[in-house]
Amino acid sequence: RYLLYDVNPPEGFNLRRDVYIRIASLLKTLLKSENWVLVLPPWGRLYHWQSPSILQVRIPWSEFFDLPSLNKNIPVIEYEQFLAESGGPFIEQIYVLQGYAEGWKEGTWEEKTDERPCIDQLMYSKDKHEYYRGWFWGYEETRGLNVSCLSVQGSASIVAPILLKNTSAQSVMLDRAENLLHDHYGGKDYWNTRRSMVFAKHLRVVGDEFRNKYLQSTDEADRTHYKEDWTQMKVKMGTALGGPYLGVHLRRKDFIWGHREDVPSLQGAVKKIRSLLEMHKLEKVFVATDAVEEEIELLKKLLPEMVRFEPSWEELELYKDGGLAVIDQWICAHARYFIGTSVSTFSFRIHEEREILGFDPKTTYNRFCGEKEKNCEQPTHWKIVY
Repeated sequence: RYLLYDVNPPEGFNLRRDVYIRIASLLKTLLKSENWVLVLPPWGRLYHWQSPSILQVRIPWSEFFDLPSLNKNIPVIEYEQFLAESGGPFIEQIYVLQGYAEGWKEGTWEEKTDERPCIDQLMYSKDKHEYYRGWFWGYEETRGLNVSCLSVQGSASIVAPILLKNTSAQSVMLDRAENLLHDHYGGKDYWNTRRSMVFAKHLRVVGDEFRNKYLQSTDEADRTHYKEDWTQMKVKMGTALGGPYLGVHLRRKDFIWGHREDVPSLQGAVKKIRSLLEMHKLEKVFVATDAVEEEIELLKKLLPEMVRFEPSWEELELYKDGGLAVIDQWICAHARYFIGTSVSTFSFRIHEEREILGFDPKTTYNRFCGEKEKNCEQPTHWKIVY
């Protein structure tokens, strides 16, 4: 049987990667009873992917991730393969996941799920043949046969009984899947899925070539050897050294429009970067940022030694915004020392990547502080579990 899912449209690339981990644990629960396969939801039209001139829709996972690696953890197929195998663009049952209209009473948290009337307006409408039309990852020809709403409160595996007992549909889609929580955040199962999310080789190669050319960084010298088979990769914490540069993730845009206390001014960030370069006796700093052009220009003035991965138009079209995010993260993950942005999932994914590579946590779990912040709490160390 086929499990499909989708996520609230405004959510970005790096939160969606987290939702994949939750759905993977649901699939593992289903596999204990029946034969299921996860259909990977095509990428497209994400808020952060703002390169205007390129069409970014219906993008398969293989553009960003290594599918054989994913398959060593759970059985997955691309959406196009689902269309070919299942006999047409039909999804038999769609469950739109939602909370409980009544909320949850203080102190009485319990895991539960119930078929309930839809709270929000449905993002699906019936056509003249009584089929449901919707976004469906940009595949307009896809149709849903049944749509109902499911109130959920709890971790991903609570919907397993419904999928196993309440519906016999061959293909089931969970929409708004981010409403499910992790079964065990940071546990062995979590890390197995996270480790299986190996970046596509062509993107890692681009990142490695950039490190070598502009940052004097190689796996040999940095002690960051990478095994293609993630199941064989087990590095003792603190063995990785990293390249002779500082890695920085500076999230701007909506993080500053939100006037957040925990985000520094550019001047504040540069001051911190300077002190870190000095402290770690480094001369180069690699910066991943979504800053607008004016801010980039100011950064160049304040920080002339800044190095960025600046794609040509051809590279942008080839790797797309998601691929550029992967390349940026891969380069940050290999730095001698990394500092990121408070509660940014982009920074969190770099933390995990560095954890997998075997860096000392002191070089990883760091963030910028806002100028007005009273107590600047640093990110939590989620230790890898094998």
